[in-house]
Amino acid sequence: MNLQSKERVVPVYLLSGFLGSGKTTLLKRWLTAAEAEGMKPAVVMNELGEVNLDGIEIGRDVRMAEMLGGCICCTVRGDLGMEMLKLIEEHEPDILLIESTGAANPLDIIDAVGDASMLKKVELKHVVTVVDAKHLQAQRDKGKGQTYRLMKEQIRCATVLLLNKTDLVAEPEADELERLVREWNPYATIHRTVGAAIDIGLLARYDTDEDTAPKRPQRISEAEACHCGEAHPHTHPDHGHGHGHHTHEHVMAYTRYFDRPINSEAFEAMMGRLPDDVYRAKGILTFSDTSSRFMFQYAYKQLDLMKINPQGEVPDVAVFIGEHFDKLGLEREIRQLTGE
Repeated sequence: MNLQSKERVVPVYLLSGFLGSGKTTLLKRWLTAAEAEGMKPAVVMNELGEVNLDGIEIGRDVRMAEMLGGCICCTVRGDLGMEMLKLIEEHEPDILLIESTGAANPLDIIDAVGDASMLKKVELKHVVTVVDAKHLQAQRDKGKGQTYRLMKEQIRCATVLLLNKTDLVAEPEADELERLVREWNPYATIHRTVGAAIDIGLLARYDTDEDTAPKRPQRISEAEACHCGEAHPHTHPDHGHGHGHHTHEHVMAYTRYFDRPINSEAFEAMMGRLPDDVYRAKGILTFSDTSSRFMFQYAYKQLDLMKINPQGEVPDVAVFIGEHFDKLGLEREIRQLTGE
């Protein structure tokens, strides 16, 4: 059992994918499904232009923050965390969906979500990348260029992949594209879709205390109104669940809140043992052997600690960002620190 603070954690889902891949269609389906479950969603939408056309399509009754005139990953990235916090404070949503512009690199947004989590209890649950199969086919055939590199990066960062618009390519070609996507991302669950139609339950993890990897979905009938495609999860034959084996969680970021002080020397020692696939970490902590609170930053195997006096109710939290690292192993290390 995870003995984190009982205060509610708002789950965050990032929708990524190149321009025209079907992100807004997926977002509309997600909002409909969430509201049907009696949940209250909120949305951050980013547009490169000065008018949020996708936001107009979604509708004005949705709790939404619009970030116009730039990309989250560059000119307006610094505002993302504040927009998230404003939405949470004003509307108290059950989930927060971020739809990034097609030109954004998800890694920058993941980093910004980590910044926000130091001020408010939010946790990134999944990075869902929507891939236009026909467009990927064309870019693959060219084999180079900025668009191709960006699509590859968006696919690499995903924890869930939708190979969308598969009705526009022949099945053998869809198989080949899926092999290419799997080569770029060996970890994410892949779903083939048409019109971004998928059971949202396969994407959403609303239980914020869930520590297990997503379960293997079953084949879904095409006759079901909002269901489409077949899931193709990837598993490691030498990594099982329990019995002493490590589970490689399908996550890009792991947020851990603390309800008690920890020893500073033990914390520094733990950070020195982090594996190479954890390449960024940040947080605010209270140490049992010091008189003040500290903010920490970790990058490229270097840990920096800075004394702070945070204003307001800022939680003790650590955010770890990396490429499909062993979340359960990290949690075990943290429990040793906290004595849980």
